[in-house]
Amino acid sequence: MKTPTLLPLLRLSGALALCATFAACTGTANSAPVPAATPAAAPFAKSNMLQQIQAEVGDAACDSAQQCKTVAIGHKACGGPESYMAWSNKRSDGTKITQLAAALAAESKAQTINNGMMSTCSMVVDPGATCSAGHCVTQGPGGAVAR
Repeated sequence: MKTPTLLPLLRLSGALALCATFAACTGTANSAPVPAATPAAAPFAKSNMLQQIQAEVGDAACDSAQQCKTVAIGHKACGGPESYMAWSNKRSDGTKITQLAAALAAESKAQTINNGMMSTCSMVVDPGATCSAGHCVTQGPGGAVAR
């Protein structure tokens, strides 16, 4: 009678592979967590760029959901944006917001590479935006407050 020793070894190696993958995405004990895309938690230069975007977005005033858009904010170490921000085309210049957001993403990516930073590798999905109480807001998780 043969003893099925291969199956437990395969399970163990699979579990170790998952642990190694998780550890690679979350960093080592010496690495600091990646800050969220908020002015208070962001590094100085990034905070300044984010403040410029927020100034251009303004109060994100809207009359209807058709005026509400989202823009990707920042760059995560594993790729993709850190969050999304709602804005309105009623008073804001979409081209300028897009250019500022692209500059912030490039700056954030360069900082991530230079500092060897890591992230959770989770994907942040565009939540979309809608008009609520006269202001554009994101519709779900992954958004940052526009005001």
